[in-house]
Amino acid sequence: MDWTRAGLERAGFDGWVRFADLPDAGVPAGPGVYVIVRPTDAEPTFTPTSTSAWHKKRDPVVAVSRLEKNWVPGSQVLYIGKADIGTAGDRGLAQRLKEYRLHGTGKSGHHGGRFIWQLADAGELLVAWMETPGRPPRTVEKQLIADFKAQFGARPFANLTG
Repeated sequence: MDWTRAGLERAGFDGWVRFADLPDAGVPAGPGVYVIVRPTDAEPTFTPTSTSAWHKKRDPVVAVSRLEKNWVPGSQVLYIGKADIGTAGDRGLAQRLKEYRLHGTGKSGHHGGRFIWQLADAGELLVAWMETPGRPPRTVEKQLIADFKAQFGARPFANLTG
């Protein structure tokens, strides 16, 4: 897999918008996977605080040393996530990405991937998504994470499991 923006676009990822622009981006409502990309190769600056919310009594803030340890040099992909449609049929990419965006503004709802909210340039991160008709999003997500690990020797920066 080519983990550049061009490679991800060839793989079917679309969108490429900042979190702040998600409400007007026409994110599909169906199931799929998404990536969070930092569009620079510059060294990151981590903040000792987070804009994200506590979730289920868990503090989103981690030590800068842990963020530094998780950083994956040479990769702009910071997180790979999935969005299932849910048992009530009201989930999917649009809802999941809304939860992720709102979590970064202090509202609880998407604890996974929270490390991105301690990046000084979190507002510049890009979100891209790919619908997965006929394929379970969890299966696609697991394969993408496995491919990433094979190339970089670690999970993406903000993927703490998978």
